[in-house]
Amino acid sequence: MCAAHRVQRVPPGPAQPGPAVLGATGKVYNDSDTRQREVFMPKLLDRKARRDEAYEANRDHWLNELRIIEAQRRTIAEGGGEKAAARQRKHGKLLARERVETLIDDGSEFLELGSFAAWEIYEEWGGAPGAGVVTGLGKVSGRECVVVANDATVKAGAWFPLTCKKILRAQDFSLENRLPIIYLVDSAGVFLPMQDEIFPDRDHFGRVFYNNARLSAEGIYQISAIMGSCVAGGAYLPIMSDEALIVEGTGTIFLAGSHLVQAAIGEKMDNQELGGAEVQVDISGVVDDRFPDDQAAIEHIRARMAELAQPVLAPFDRIETRPPLVDPEELLGLMPVDRSRPYSTHDLLGRILDGSEFTEYKATYGRTMICGTGRIGGWAVGIVANDRQIVHRRRGLEQGDREMQIGGVIYSDAADKGARFVELMNQKGIPLVFLQDVTGFMVGSKSEREGIIKDGAKLVNVVANSVVPKITLFIGNSFGAGNYALCGRAYGARFYYAWPSASISVMGGQQASKTLLAIQLKNRGDDVGDEEKARLLAEIQARYDAANDPRYAAARLWIDEIIDPRRSREVIIRSLDAAAHQPEIAPFKVGVLQT
Repeated sequence: MCAAHRVQRVPPGPAQPGPAVLGATGKVYNDSDTRQREVFMPKLLDRKARRDEAYEANRDHWLNELRIIEAQRRTIAEGGGEKAAARQRKHGKLLARERVETLIDDGSEFLELGSFAAWEIYEEWGGAPGAGVVTGLGKVSGRECVVVANDATVKAGAWFPLTCKKILRAQDFSLENRLPIIYLVDSAGVFLPMQDEIFPDRDHFGRVFYNNARLSAEGIYQISAIMGSCVAGGAYLPIMSDEALIVEGTGTIFLAGSHLVQAAIGEKMDNQELGGAEVQVDISGVVDDRFPDDQAAIEHIRARMAELAQPVLAPFDRIETRPPLVDPEELLGLMPVDRSRPYSTHDLLGRILDGSEFTEYKATYGRTMICGTGRIGGWAVGIVANDRQIVHRRRGLEQGDREMQIGGVIYSDAADKGARFVELMNQKGIPLVFLQDVTGFMVGSKSEREGIIKDGAKLVNVVANSVVPKITLFIGNSFGAGNYALCGRAYGARFYYAWPSASISVMGGQQASKTLLAIQLKNRGDDVGDEEKARLLAEIQARYDAANDPRYAAARLWIDEIIDPRRSREVIIRSLDAAAHQPEIAPFKVGVLQT
């Protein structure tokens, strides 16, 4: 944001007489001060919500959805259930979330990420709530950290395929944002019935240790506490950390447990004799120190974190934060339940941005894409969002020479504008926040002749090569190549969040269902009555809609967390705070770019 946008704002006094001034838009101003306030100051997005019947229906619907999601999240937090928790406590162990709560600073919030991992997956094995591991951001001794805590109540903390993916994602948070990472280890190792999906591939189990090595080489601090089992290949994770601790009596670390050792070489001993604290600290020296219980080990971690050098932060601009002028509570009423209905994205931004202030970029061009700068938590940010209202594109100088454009669709002019804006944010060193509610790129002969593929490719190119931190918020539809163009999961954002209203797929459920039905009917090759067609269509659409639900995406870690829309500001602020710990910004390059 330019210097003019950082001046202190004071209520204007009485207008002073002076010569009339002609503004750039042709509007006449009575004095230069008024012109300056109107032309150079950010636009206020402070329109009051119209609390009509539609607003109340939207609000009630999303409140109910949030209640369901939070109830499901509480069920996930129970892990393997009370019996499994009782077994943990019987051995004097804290549960995974109790360990995390003890670790983070009093009065601070643990931002859990990946809570819905493995949701309704692995049901044939009894399920794996949260994929058997708790991950997220937490402040420890005043330092923002990534925390990874195995949940031993879920299959003894065994690694399912999504457990591996979730831990790798946690290491991404650490590596991309230069955040220290803390591992609270309590795991029986690979879930053997699914070893082929966990062990051999590039982004499987071995990648965790690869990342251990890279994190250490980058000078990013890693500390591990062995609080239960640590077996086989998993034993390398704490030992490849910079420091490793172990809890006496409950912690064990070895390449092979007592049963396997006896079967392999005939040695007979229990797990503590094989790889307990006394062995691995006093005799082998594999582990650095031992502690009498979980609490003591956690206090030691907190002490070590307090010793770390202060981080060098990125030079992103930040000033004192201000709340929005309009209530974020109203976000629930403004987001329509019917995803085909238009709404004002500007109204949403007014409830997210500091002071509800927004300086729009090319406001009258490429209008189905909203681009501009504002602040969130005092941080200067670039906003890229979809306008979900029907707009009109000017085609010529004649007053009536206009073309209607459908909200949520990316046209050639919108793609061109978005690409230029992303380039500009990289040039200025301003983090980007993407708000996705996009149904894809415009199709048809007219769009093809205008070069929609070329313009779309340009946008995808600059987003892919963007070097400033990117945060993506899925607020509505995220269909097809629109997902890519606005920094979907494949495009390297630091964090991905979704509202309950999000829907991620190749295309909308209605269109996809009709396409799939047509293919199915063609393959059958027989006459199908209208009643049977309706039944098949309903069946296909139900399956497709279930796969579009944000919980489906969260279960597979396509998004990092489903959030309450009213918490968008604080979650984005927390993410920007984390992103600022990476001070190095690579040069921005795009390679071959069609213009």
